[in-house]
Amino acid sequence: MKLEMICTGEEVLAGQIVDTNAAWFSNTLMEQGVECQRRTTVGDRLEDLVAVFKERSTEADVILVNGGLGPTSDDLSTEAMALAKGEDLVENSLWRNRLESWFTRNGRVMAESNLKQALLPESAIMIDNPVGTACGFAVKLNRAWLFFTPGVPFEFKQMVKEQFIPFINERFEIAGDVSLRKYLTLGQGESSLADALEAIVLPEGLTIGYRTSMPHIEIKLFARGLSAISEMDNIEKQIRFLLGTAIVADNKKTLAEEIHGLLLGSGSSLSVAESCTGGMIASQLVAFAGSSSYFHQGLITYCNESKVKVLGVKAETLDYHGAVSIETVEEMANGARAILDSDYALATSGIAGPTGGTDNKPVGTVAIALATKGGVYSQMIKLPRRSRDLVRSLSTAVAFDMLRRALLGEAVIIDYGSISRFKK
Repeated sequence: MKLEMICTGEEVLAGQIVDTNAAWFSNTLMEQGVECQRRTTVGDRLEDLVAVFKERSTEADVILVNGGLGPTSDDLSTEAMALAKGEDLVENSLWRNRLESWFTRNGRVMAESNLKQALLPESAIMIDNPVGTACGFAVKLNRAWLFFTPGVPFEFKQMVKEQFIPFINERFEIAGDVSLRKYLTLGQGESSLADALEAIVLPEGLTIGYRTSMPHIEIKLFARGLSAISEMDNIEKQIRFLLGTAIVADNKKTLAEEIHGLLLGSGSSLSVAESCTGGMIASQLVAFAGSSSYFHQGLITYCNESKVKVLGVKAETLDYHGAVSIETVEEMANGARAILDSDYALATSGIAGPTGGTDNKPVGTVAIALATKGGVYSQMIKLPRRSRDLVRSLSTAVAFDMLRRALLGEAVIIDYGSISRFKK
């Protein structure tokens, strides 16, 4: 089965919004053993939509079309499909009743324009959208089934899980003979990682890919066919041997997700005191449901006065060593941990830039500490020629990695290839 995706919308084509639906869809279908082989993005122009529907329907077996099912004048997917088929648009009475009931139930007056959402190509099969007003539908054109979904992410995702995947399983034999493993890395550039892995001789059907998502680079081991899948464990051992400490998580998008998994249900607790990272550590953790079971508090002690009054940092420490120093972050971490007697506490203080640096402590200098019940670990890293956002996100990632290593009983302070440290 050859699967493709067509993403519609001027805002997607122009880069005004990031198309997270497409990435989610490809990954979700990969987990079902189906590889998405092509993705096309097209704007809200009727002639372009018609053309791309006709063109891709001669090549693919199934095409998921995302977006363009709303009530406004720039929602053109349904009309374009009718033109591509040479059919009239016909009102679907079932969906009209659903629309009227939805608006009545929610105490709202249905605009005349919403009736457009009940119009479908004459040969279309209606596809239920249980959480929205945009009616999905499927149409056969040339060799392909085109399956239309709304662009609203939560509507789209529910329809893919509840309608699209069953739809293709009913009509095609899904071999499921593909497999993907992902390794999250920190501290090495893409070229360095590629050079290190060049020595691996890959069996037929296995490929290694790279995806940059700073502050991480994700390595993807992809297998096509049962023979290739059987070789994945062997190749994974070689990847781990060659990359060593550069790998910080498996099949996770971020280190925050890895930390959440390690802390959830562990009985351990965490507090955070942030200066240059400005709440980034805390924010990434509380994005996960259940983080309240281990996360005690996140304190943004941005000015020196708050470091003294909230965390108990000594004024003389700040006067003598400065806010960006090993001594200061160690006292910040100890102070944060002591407030609620947390098992662990992370602290950061640095110069994110673009100004504020000195000869001794240039922009990109960041001090990070991890306090535990057994002691404090700290380091000062150098991140020159990075943007303010990247300094903050890299510092957050290093802090998470220090905690990750402590939770796993590994050495907390290590050397990263592209992240240098001030030596004591």
